[in-house]
Parts: sequence; structure tokens; C-alpha cells
Amino acid sequence: MPTVTELTKYADLIVRTAVHIAPGQTLWINAPIHVPELVRLVVKRAYEVGAKQVHVEWRDEEVTKLHYSLAPDAAFEQYPAWRAQAMTDLAEAGDAYLLIHSEDPELLKGVDPGRIANYSRISSAALSTFRSYMSSKRMTWSIVAAPSEGWARLVYPQLEPNVAVETLWEAILRIVRVDKDDPVAAWERHNNELLAKRAYLDAKQYKQLHYRGPGTDLVIGLPERHRWNGGISWNEKGDAFNPNVPTEEVYTAPLRTGTNGFVRSTKPLSYQGKLIENFSLTFEEGRVVHFEAEKGYEVLKTMLDLDGQSRYLGEAALVPHHSPISNSGLIFFNTLFDENASNHLALGNAYPTCIEGGASMSREELKQAGLNQSILHVDFMIGSADMDIDGITADGVREPVFRKGNWAF
Repeated sequence: MPTVTELTKYADLIVRTAVHIAPGQTLWINAPIHVPELVRLVVKRAYEVGAKQVHVEWRDEEVTKLHYSLAPDAAFEQYPAWRAQAMTDLAEAGDAYLLIHSEDPELLKGVDPGRIANYSRISSAALSTFRSYMSSKRMTWSIVAAPSEGWARLVYPQLEPNVAVETLWEAILRIVRVDKDDPVAAWERHNNELLAKRAYLDAKQYKQLHYRGPGTDLVIGLPERHRWNGGISWNEKGDAFNPNVPTEEVYTAPLRTGTNGFVRSTKPLSYQGKLIENFSLTFEEGRVVHFEAEKGYEVLKTMLDLDGQSRYLGEAALVPHHSPISNSGLIFFNTLFDENASNHLALGNAYPTCIEGGASMSREELKQAGLNQSILHVDFMIGSADMDIDGITADGVREPVFRKGNWAF
């Protein structure tokens, strides 16, 4: 385990920067049972800065695996109404939600993909209102990480389990800047750098982005009046928060029918407790029309067929190859980290805030504006040190955005 000082600094960063608790707010924490020390420090710090109430919802990955392996089929056909209502109430009140991510990426290996897909559809439908508040930033939320033994063994297979957990803790705390004297100030500087990139791209209003790299030649159309997000966000009350810690990305929403070409993954994708590796997608007029995978083909197929819109893109994110996560040289088998080491795309739902005025638009208005609507939103990594990206203006002029995996401006 990290020292008490390190965990205290991490908890302070989570409370003051990630969810940025405001006086009088309620905080809901969804946390793994194996990091109680961190959770208690987060609870303590949240109350110290003025939280009205902190609710902790514990989860155990072994119980989750038992549920998927042994529960009857009927258990995957209904989502607990009480939980959906409680989370919706939290969102409507403008309170805060924190997810401490820690699961073994291969937790559900061997489980019937149909069960996973069924429950994903049921839970997505039950939590649709809550997730719409999240995506439109009407509430405050964040995802952070802590190691589990299963996850650590996958990242460091050559180490003994306890040493692997310690080593993964060290990597996480370094990447989220807890090794700095003042992590909150370090994140303020980092957020300002991302805001500068967002402002430049917003002003350009590129019509298309053209990606080129090994196994990739892809053109992504962008909707009119698109906006770039990333790093710091603001809820409808004007309170700042960081939805992901760590984060190195700026992102926007593609035009639903504007993607053509092919793209190859550069890192494994963990989806619903299973790994998909070395996969490729071919797009025509925005839709995936062909796909291949060396590992996890059936899982990828299940994901792509989750609903009628899950074969379309909902996000295009730019991440420099030279960033703390990429420079670590590690594959984390965890989207929160791996997506911030690499340019990535997301299949499925687009965030409303990626278009001017989108936070107040209806689903139909967002569709008319060219944004995809889906119960799915899954990021996959495509970037490398060999990737070039051009921005194409409305006049057809090409301008360098990325060269050799890094910013060109």
C-alpha cells in the first residue's frame, strides 16, 4: 500500500479536483472493497470541504463473477429499480458521483457473452436518464483508479501478486501527479494546457480529420458547430470538475454518417470483463461494415450489435504519444489509462456538449445535428508514434494536427 501521506494527497486530489465537491453537495462513491483506506480518506476530505452527505456503495468483483456465473437467466432481464431511481435523484439534485475503478480486466472471462450483453442493455435502459445528465454535464462526476490483484497481475505478469499491486499503485500515483508537491496545482496547469488545445481546434472548425498510420487510413467528418472537450468540465451550476483522472485527451463528436476508411487498434480493449485484441474496423458512411479481431471476435461482435447505433462513432479523441501514460511504456488493459496514452475513438453515443448548445438539445435535435445516439459508449485505442492526422478545412485545405503521434501546433 502507498503511505498514508500519498493516499491523503490522492484523496485530496479526488475531492478538490476530480469531483470538486461544493459545500452542501451529496457525494455517492462506488468503490471496491479492497481499498477501504483510500475510500475513508475520500469520505473524510469530502466532509471537510463541506459535503452534506457521503454515501458509499461497496462492490466485490468476486461476488460480481459469482453473479454472472451462477445466477438464473432472469437475473439479467431486470435492473434494480431502486438503484436506478436513487442515481437519477442524485443527478437531478446536481450532486456528485465518484467511481473508483479497479476491476480485473479479465474478470468475466468464460462467462456467456449473451448474459453480459443482455444486462448491458437492461442497465443502460434503466440508467438512461442518469447517463444523459452525466453526458450533458448537468451533474458532477469522475472516474479514478485503484489497483486490484487481478488487474496488477495482468499489467505485471512477471511479479509476485503483492509486488505487482505495489508497483501498480506507484504507477497510478505518478501518472495522476500525486508525486508532485502540490497535485491540485499541477492539475490546474495541466487543465490550462488542454484548454489551449481546445480553443485552437474550436476556432479551426475543421470539416474532416484524416488519420494515417499502420493499418489505418480513416477520414472522420465533423458536424457544424462542433466543440472540443477535455480535461476540466463545468456542470450547469458552473462548478468545475475533471470527469477522468488521469486524462490527456481533447475530444469531439464525429458526424454520424461522415466516417469512411479503415482503422486498426493499437492496444487491447477490455469490454465487460473480457479482452479484445488486435482488431480492425472498416467504415462506410459512418457505419462499421466489416471487422476482424485476433482475440475476442465474438465479444466485439456482441458490442457492435448491442443496438442499431453501436456501429457508428460517438467520439474522436486526440492524445499525444509523449504523455505520462504513454511514456510509462505500460499497457494497462484499462480504458481509463490506455485511452490517455493514445489517440482513440469511441463507438456508440456522442456527448451532447460536443456541439454548440447541445447540453439543452433533445435527443431528436442532437440526431438532426449529426450526433450518434446509442446505449453504448466504448473507447478503443488507435494511436501510435507513427500516426499523422490532418485537419481538412471547409475549403479543402489540409493542415497538420498530429505528426509522428504528437501535436503539430
